[in-house]
Amino acid sequence: MLLLEAHHIKHYVQDRLLLDVDRLEIHQKDRIGLVGRNGSGKTTLLHILAKKISSEEGSVIQHTQCELLPQFKRTDTTKSGGEVTQEYIQKAFVKDPELLLADEPTTNLDTDHIEWLEKKLKEWQGAFIIVSHDREFLDALCTTIWEINEGKIKEYTGNYSDYVEQKEVERRQEQLAYEKYEKKRKQLEEALKLKEKKAERATKTPKKVSKSEAKITGAKPYFAKKQKKLQKTAKAIETRLEKLEKVEKVKELPPLKMNLPNAEAFKNRIIFRVEDVTGRISERVLWSNASFHVRGGDKLAIIGPNGSGKTTLVKKIINEEPGITLSPAVKMGYFSQNLNILDVEKSIIENVQSSSKQNETLIRTVLARMHFFRDDVYKPVEVLSGGERVKVALAKLFLSDINTLILDEPTNFLDTESVEALESLLKEYEGSVIFVSHDRRFIENIATRILAIRNQNIVLFEGTYQQYKHAQLQKNRDTAKEKRLLLETKISEVLSRLSIEPSKELEMEFQKLLREKRELDKFE
Repeated sequence: MLLLEAHHIKHYVQDRLLLDVDRLEIHQKDRIGLVGRNGSGKTTLLHILAKKISSEEGSVIQHTQCELLPQFKRTDTTKSGGEVTQEYIQKAFVKDPELLLADEPTTNLDTDHIEWLEKKLKEWQGAFIIVSHDREFLDALCTTIWEINEGKIKEYTGNYSDYVEQKEVERRQEQLAYEKYEKKRKQLEEALKLKEKKAERATKTPKKVSKSEAKITGAKPYFAKKQKKLQKTAKAIETRLEKLEKVEKVKELPPLKMNLPNAEAFKNRIIFRVEDVTGRISERVLWSNASFHVRGGDKLAIIGPNGSGKTTLVKKIINEEPGITLSPAVKMGYFSQNLNILDVEKSIIENVQSSSKQNETLIRTVLARMHFFRDDVYKPVEVLSGGERVKVALAKLFLSDINTLILDEPTNFLDTESVEALESLLKEYEGSVIFVSHDRRFIENIATRILAIRNQNIVLFEGTYQQYKHAQLQKNRDTAKEKRLLLETKISEVLSRLSIEPSKELEMEFQKLLREKRELDKFE
């Protein structure tokens, strides 16, 4: 069943053609992930499909109820960002639309609530289009990916990981096409040079011909004719060279080699300790008596529900509060969403250079990794989008004269391509990285240690995020097993008593124990 169709959509931002879409169709139970760079028009497209805004050209026909879950939600409230997002999600589900258009629905949600939403959408019978930078979320839910690039939409079958694989195949094909083009171009250029040389020599007296033979009147027309023929051939080769369809070289990003301060006194050594530190907000205890240490080169992810005290812990470390001891070798840099480290009147490269001791080649390499190529680096920060400013702030911090990065939700407002670019930088970074994130794929790809804040406790886990989740699952299973054994023992006891002296109270207790066991069995 066709739920929505769009025809010949064209939409401009000032004089720039943002969207140029011939035809879109959304059918019943479609699960579509919409991806593309910041500023490519993802949010605008959702608003056009929802008929919240009109495109300059084209039409949208809705055949069913359509609900838009917007990216930017109301701020005139005392509720947290996560609570506001949950409110919007619940209202959307209550309306039970056949088509949901969700723009960054996981924004401000912690991991528990992301997984709750994931489960809810898996069970939901309607169709949806989701804009999200959360690759784990897209993998779990989507069967189709729409990529917006230069106004056009290209469809890929499968989830986000399938899309990445298909993009890699395309990249390899482009590389082969470039190599084929280069080989052909060089062949034609060599052939052209050869024919031009032969044509030049055609009017000259051959070395083996005597002067008297050269003076024969028939010789000149012969050599002139020969030259004309060679020139004609050369011209034909030149024409083929001009008509040869140019293929751009696939961008290869060079590896990074940074000179970090105090590198020798830093690597694999304890750089700071936290001993018996308690976190509070007013009178509310977030966590008590936390103790752990961090070594140079660690990639430590701080995870936990919203309000558990992740940012509080980060700020205590930065401010070196009582109970926290930092090594003199540590040079720390902090990223937060307020972007106050940027001078908006200066260019991208000026902002980065102002706090960096790295050479310009490395600076440009890092900026290229964040998709600021060539003359892009001279753009003033004030003309950049929010997502682009985040990338500049991250690049500036990354290249600063520091050896320890503290990042608080660095992937917010970044597109998937930029998140992956940041990942590649952090993987190669030889300093320490301590970061707060709810992006499960990002945590898995970066973290070597997990610091989990839950139920007013801080637990340090040595290993990756998947290993941590597996360990938690096993722990929960073991706990459930213990509960089951205890319940079964109680059930046996009550049954024995019922057989000897039946009573209403014992029967009620027996039924209660059975219900508890059935609840446990659901999780098996």
